[in-house]
Amino acid sequence: MAKNDPYAALRYREFNIFLLLRFALVFAWTMQFVVIEWEVYSITKDPLSLGIIGLMEVIPAVSMALFAGHVVDQKEKKSLLIKCIIGFSVISFGLFLITWPRVIEGLATQTILYIVYALVFLGGIVRAFIGPTIFSLFSLLIPKKVYPNAATWSSSVWQVGAVLGPALGGFTIHWIGVHWSMCLIFGFSLLALFSLFQIPKKPVLNPNIGEPVMKSLKGGLKFVFNNKIILGALTLDMIAVLFGGAVALLPIFAQDILHVGSEGFGILRASPAVGAAIIMFTSAYFPLNKNAGMKLLAAIFGFGVCIIVFGLSTWFWLSVFALFMSGVTDGISMIIRQTILQLKTPDAMRGRVASVNSMFVGSSNELGAFESGLTAKLMGTVTAVVFGGCMTLITVVTTGALLPKFRKLDLRKDLEEPEKES
Repeated sequence: MAKNDPYAALRYREFNIFLLLRFALVFAWTMQFVVIEWEVYSITKDPLSLGIIGLMEVIPAVSMALFAGHVVDQKEKKSLLIKCIIGFSVISFGLFLITWPRVIEGLATQTILYIVYALVFLGGIVRAFIGPTIFSLFSLLIPKKVYPNAATWSSSVWQVGAVLGPALGGFTIHWIGVHWSMCLIFGFSLLALFSLFQIPKKPVLNPNIGEPVMKSLKGGLKFVFNNKIILGALTLDMIAVLFGGAVALLPIFAQDILHVGSEGFGILRASPAVGAAIIMFTSAYFPLNKNAGMKLLAAIFGFGVCIIVFGLSTWFWLSVFALFMSGVTDGISMIIRQTILQLKTPDAMRGRVASVNSMFVGSSNELGAFESGLTAKLMGTVTAVVFGGCMTLITVVTTGALLPKFRKLDLRKDLEEPEKES
């Protein structure tokens, strides 16, 4: 296998199955969130309701995250992931029913809204477990020396799902309606479940099985907060996404500012993921390990600039381009961050570290949705987006000034260590 083989990770059969599994889950999850956003805003015409959707998912995701990480480190990963996917499938089927006119006939609009919020809340519980489980399973499928290449392909597949899910969500809302769009989402959750059955069970690498919960959680938190590189990467991305997330307000831009309808909404929603997918596939041939710290800082700074341009734009195709470039910069950030986590996390702590990651970064998307909805309510949609972009720029400049070690981060040295150990 060549040293810089761009297809190194794809030469492992189980990893290819894992990619199909991840694609199906991401496709279903992102499409579901888009369809829910559209339906809720169509019902309420209130930007705050979009923020509440994010809040309903982030509350359980954050509150359960550390405990979920402990459970993941203690349990066999395949069996746990099966339970997570079944839970997601049940939620998708519930949303399918609550958007079926025959089922909800006679129900008050407020009642339907509360049921949707409740199902999203249950989805947040599932999400608390599914992220750390997938992160831990990833490392059991391929040798450590191909982690960076595998992280690139895994992130690329994630972005492909994030492209097709929202885009198809926008189009299927127009073609077949919200109800049958939810049926398609349920079908993809079953595809993910079928794919998982093709991967055999893996050993539990944690030597501290049966460790008390509080001791386990304390150990995970101590590791993350003592590792300044991991902590810096997570904090930087969390704040940037928290304040720079304009995606939650896209239904407002599509319907009330750009006036492009559901099809234009699908294009807008998919544009960031298209940009991210392109840069991720490119990075398989041109790794980002050299000067990774500066590249991460530059990528998030560029992300903030793109968000400001999008907020100020009143021309549809300029808005699409700004979102596309925000995806390019976000894709670079994701690849570098995932490589840092995979290389610097011990096998026995992957679940707990991934849980902290979900609290810092994953949940910041939903907190960002709530922040965007709230600030849009208070100061107007355009002002809220521009404010978020400016906060992102301030975060990058501050981080770069305060953490010189982070600026000098180069992952090529970390790649040499696993090879010496093997």
